[in-house]
Amino acid sequence: MTHSQRFDPARAVEMAKEALQIEAQALQQMAPRLGDSFAAAVHAVLACAGRVAVMGMGKSGHVGRKIAATLASTGTPALFVHPAEASHGDLGMVTAKDVVLALSNSGESDELNAVLPVLKRLGVVIIAMTGRADSSLARHATIVLDSGVAKEACPLNLAPTASTTAQMALGDALAVALLDARGFREEDFARSHPGGALGRKLLTHVRDLMRSGEALPRVSPDTPFTEMMREMSAKSLGLAIVVDAEDRVQRVFTDGDLRRLIERGVDLRGLKAGEVGSTNPKSVPGDALAVEAADLMESARITVVLVQDGEGKLQGAIHINDLMSAKVI
Repeated sequence: MTHSQRFDPARAVEMAKEALQIEAQALQQMAPRLGDSFAAAVHAVLACAGRVAVMGMGKSGHVGRKIAATLASTGTPALFVHPAEASHGDLGMVTAKDVVLALSNSGESDELNAVLPVLKRLGVVIIAMTGRADSSLARHATIVLDSGVAKEACPLNLAPTASTTAQMALGDALAVALLDARGFREEDFARSHPGGALGRKLLTHVRDLMRSGEALPRVSPDTPFTEMMREMSAKSLGLAIVVDAEDRVQRVFTDGDLRRLIERGVDLRGLKAGEVGSTNPKSVPGDALAVEAADLMESARITVVLVQDGEGKLQGAIHINDLMSAKVI
């Protein structure tokens, strides 16, 4: 009988639920153990003039890479140093100004323990994340974070499962505590994620996307209606902006305004631009975030927002398509 023939769907779901329960219980049991040593670890990193060098072998190494990335993206300069490579030159990446975060569930990783004496002679603060307080790693460490678990989610109690989840969560807890202590804000996060959605929302301003100059359908109040319509058609914004001699916005005439005039049977031929449209158009300043313009469009149910300075002078216009092209929305 093949493996697929022996497969029991109900058993698979049962095992999955049990694994999740074991790992969830491991995290719940770890939380009450956080105390002075965790606070000392946060303080040591805050006082660090260099970077956090994260080390770990095997599965702990994979977790360590993620912790280093999380720290770096939340305001704590960090890098991952492979312990095996550290013994062959990469230890030069660590300086006396750095803090080392060393991960090992057993605390007896040969490759990691081999570099600990060198790090101690260098005077580096060593934060150990281990499941054994009596391990070699714990004895060498300046600060010990207890990541121990009662048992692994693996039914054989062999494969690192609950223990790596505990390490990952403890690393996240450290990053969150540091983030809060540094006063790290959304804007700071966006600066380290300029290519992401949040980065675009928090770093892109209206002035970066707005249409300006000759791209604007701009007319004066005495512009004949037919000429205003030609300007609207040529600039493809679905509106015409009526400005005075000093470029202050007087009115906006939209496709919707045109439809309503036609429905009322108004004779359009004798009209001037200054006689039609809205006198209170929606606008934002150029230094507003592009996402603010998007919010205004959504709330007002419009597709174009004007850009004006503090004196009401026209600077540009931004269309919903501009926001979509820039992936702000």
